[in-house]
Amino acid sequence: MVARAIMFQGTGSDVGKSLIVAGLARALTLRGLKVAPFKPQNMSNNAAVTADGGEIGRAQALQARAAKRPTSVHMNPVLLKPQSEIGSQVVVQGRVIGNAKASAYQAMKPQLMIAVLDSFSHLADDADIVLVEGAGSASEINLRAGDIANMGFARAANLPVVLIGDIDRGGVIASLVGTKAVLAAEDAALIAGFLVNKFRGDPALFASGMADIAARTGWQALGLVPHFNEAQRLPAEDALGLPSRDRSGEGGLPKIVVLAYPRISNFDEFDPLRLEAGIELQFLRPGEPIPGDSAIIILPGSKATIADLAALQQTGWDIDLAAHIRRGGRVLGICGGYQMLGQIISDPDGREGPAGMVPGLGLLDVATVLTSDKALREVGGSLHDGDTRFRGYEMHIGLTTGADTIRPFLTFDDGRSDGAVDASGRVAGCYVHGLFSDDGLRKRWLETLGAVSTVADYDAEVEATLDALAAHLERHLDIDRILELARRSTLSVTAR
Repeated sequence: MVARAIMFQGTGSDVGKSLIVAGLARALTLRGLKVAPFKPQNMSNNAAVTADGGEIGRAQALQARAAKRPTSVHMNPVLLKPQSEIGSQVVVQGRVIGNAKASAYQAMKPQLMIAVLDSFSHLADDADIVLVEGAGSASEINLRAGDIANMGFARAANLPVVLIGDIDRGGVIASLVGTKAVLAAEDAALIAGFLVNKFRGDPALFASGMADIAARTGWQALGLVPHFNEAQRLPAEDALGLPSRDRSGEGGLPKIVVLAYPRISNFDEFDPLRLEAGIELQFLRPGEPIPGDSAIIILPGSKATIADLAALQQTGWDIDLAAHIRRGGRVLGICGGYQMLGQIISDPDGREGPAGMVPGLGLLDVATVLTSDKALREVGGSLHDGDTRFRGYEMHIGLTTGADTIRPFLTFDDGRSDGAVDASGRVAGCYVHGLFSDDGLRKRWLETLGAVSTVADYDAEVEATLDALAAHLERHLDIDRILELARRSTLSVTAR
C-alpha cells in the first residue's frame, strides 16, 4: 500500500465525524495531497450513485467532492439501508446482496470484513492519504465482537485513531475519558489524539478541560473546533437532522411541504430548496397536519414504500392530500412517493417486506410492481414542458405503468420517458432524484409556484462552503500533527 491513513471515531453518533472528514479532505486537497475518504460501514437511506455504477452513503459522496475526486463504491463498501425497526437492506461494494435482521447481520460480519479491507486497499493504492470515518460510538463494546466499523477495522488495518467528542450536547469530558475507560487496552492504545467539536463561546474557558482530558487519557489534544454555522448549507446525512426553514413570519411566501415519513430516503435532494429565500420549506413528521395554505406537497423517496404509505395513511395525510387537491393544490411524488400516488403497489416477491399488494392513494392512474432489478444511473433530459433541461439520477426498484404515463413528467436524452402527470396537470410523479440541484430546472419550477430563485449556482454554494469549512479546520485543528500521526497500514492477516 502507498497511502498513509488515519481514522476518526466518535464518542457517539452525530458528533460531527462526517463534517470533520469532509473539511479535512478539502483542506488536505488544497495542500496538494491526493485524498480518499473511506467509511467501512454506514447506515443511511440517503445514498448517492457512484461514478463506477454503484451506491454509497451520501456523506461519503460529499467527502469525495471535498477531495475533488470521483465517487467510488470502495469509499463505503458496506451500506445498511434500514427497512424496518430491526432489519436493513445490505449493500456491499455498491450492490444489494440481500436483507438482514440485526442478529443475522452480526453473523455476516467476518465475510464483510474481507470486502471492507479489499476496498480500503483499492483506495490506499491510489491516494496519498486515506481519511477513515467510523460509525456511531467507539464505546459500544457490546458490538465489539466482529466489529468492522470502528475499533475492529482500526485493529485490522493497524490505524491510528482520533476520537471526536461533541461539547454541544454536554458531558464531553466524561464521554472522552469514559471511552478510554471502557475500551479494551489494545483498542485504547490505537487512539493517538482527540478533538472537541461544536464549541460555542470563549475557547479560554475550556483550556483546562482540554488539558484534563489529555492528562486522564494520555491522548494528544488536537484541537477545539468552534461550531461551524455554515454546516447547514451542506447536505444533511441523517433524516433526524432535517431542518425546516420557517419563514412563516415573512408572509406571502409559497409554502413547499415535504412529508418526512419514517423511512424517507434521498432527502438531501431538497437541500437546494432550503437555501432559497423566496419560499418557505417545511418537513412534516407523522402526526403533524399538512398546512391548508401549502402551494405544493412533495412525497419523497422511501426505503420501504408500502410501509411508509401505511404510515402516511395512519397519520391522516391521505385525507389532507385529498383536501389539498380539492382546493386546487399541487402534488409531486418522487420515486417511492411517485409509487404511492398510483392505484396499486404490488410486491410479489417481498422485496420490501411481506409479499402482497396494496391500494395506493389513487391520485395518478398508474400501478407499480416492485421488481428485482435496481436502476442506478445518472440521467439528463427535458422536463415535460419540453424547454427545461434537467440532470439527476435514478436509484429505485419497480416498474410503473398506466394511462397517465402517456403524459410523462420527464423525457431522457436517450428517448425514454419517466413519470406521469394527471389530466389536470396538478399531480405528477417521477423516479428521478436530484432535480432541484439543477439550477435551471429549480428556477423554472419555482416560477410555476410564483417564487423567484435566489440561488443562482447551487454547486458553487456547496464548493464555497467546503472551502470555508477547510479554512475553519485549518484555524482550529493541528492538521500538521494529524498528518504526522497518519501512518501506512499493515493489514491484519487474521482479519481477512
